[in-house]
Amino acid sequence: MTLFGQGVQENGLSDVAAAARGNAEFALDLYHTLRKEEGNLFFSPYSISTALAMTYAGARANTETQIAQALHFTLGQRQLHPAFASLESKLKSVREKGPILLNVANALWPQDGYPFLEEFLALMRTHYGVLITPVDYNDPETARQKINAWVEEKTQKIRNLISPGVLDALTRLVLTNAIYFKGNWAHQFEKESTQNAPFWVSPGDKVEVPLMTKEGSSRYAESDGLQILELTYAGDNLAMIVLLPKQVDELEKLEAALTFSNIKKWSANLHAASVRVFLPRFKINRGFRLNHALASMGMPEAFDRDKANFSGMDGNENWFYISDVLHKAFVDVNEEGTEAAAATAVAMKARGPSLPLTTFRADHPFIFLILERNTGSILFLGRVLNPVYETA
Repeated sequence: MTLFGQGVQENGLSDVAAAARGNAEFALDLYHTLRKEEGNLFFSPYSISTALAMTYAGARANTETQIAQALHFTLGQRQLHPAFASLESKLKSVREKGPILLNVANALWPQDGYPFLEEFLALMRTHYGVLITPVDYNDPETARQKINAWVEEKTQKIRNLISPGVLDALTRLVLTNAIYFKGNWAHQFEKESTQNAPFWVSPGDKVEVPLMTKEGSSRYAESDGLQILELTYAGDNLAMIVLLPKQVDELEKLEAALTFSNIKKWSANLHAASVRVFLPRFKINRGFRLNHALASMGMPEAFDRDKANFSGMDGNENWFYISDVLHKAFVDVNEEGTEAAAATAVAMKARGPSLPLTTFRADHPFIFLILERNTGSILFLGRVLNPVYETA
């Protein structure tokens, strides 16, 4: 089994391979942006890429260019969406072969009665298999609960993807992707072999964790102070790749070297070996609002209410903009295998009417006061008759 398009000529990538490579490069870019946050990190780049690919279908002009660059979409609109459909079809075939669970679902939640372009809606149906469910964002709480219920049903784990206050009467569309995976290891860890053992957070700091262990044949490689291990899931269609620095304090060095070409190079060296594996049981549950991260990665215009161009959705330039990109992900790794789920929501809002400009020109006598806001206690009170002189 090849990884990361190995064996495919760099200049002869199929559309599907080009889309997969672009998604991988976006995944690593996003990792480098999010790794600055504290604590464990886990997200689904596939879910985020898919939700933003659906959004990209409606982008035009410079907004379209920026999204393509940030997400490494090297294919044009006509090629990209069929390629995403093929990627999802491949995942479906993996699921049908068994014995894992792998479900992917997409949905559109337009404002009831809003005239979206039929061309845009048809593209969503044809290439993303979306469920289109009109809702009324004049009642944002009901709409929010309906979308969150769909996400929870599809992922079995992700709850309250959209928080109260995110949607309002100016919301016109929410695009969602949900993915759920559950698979057993091809060769499971024996629960009886799991024992509490130290996990070194740093050279001088450790915690006790349940450490799973097993011995057997696995694909393994070493490179530049790094150990690489492949753990396959039942059916051998999916695998977990573990990148482990040989030194406790060299994770940042590894992260700095985490590029598509390096991962491809490291994975190319994997070979069958007899390995004694120690791996901690762990669970991660993370949520992100990705607006700032995505803007910093090169697509700020999509979030700019005055510059965004999503006229491919409704024919109106500089009307829609992305108000929120929300993502939640969950993973549970144990002796039996792995359960993971993730969901992404992209909320689109209309600009709405600009507020009238109000002028406050204090060029004549006025009264002023200083108060404590929580209690309303007035701490100071005065008036200004002439700002030029002071009264003794």
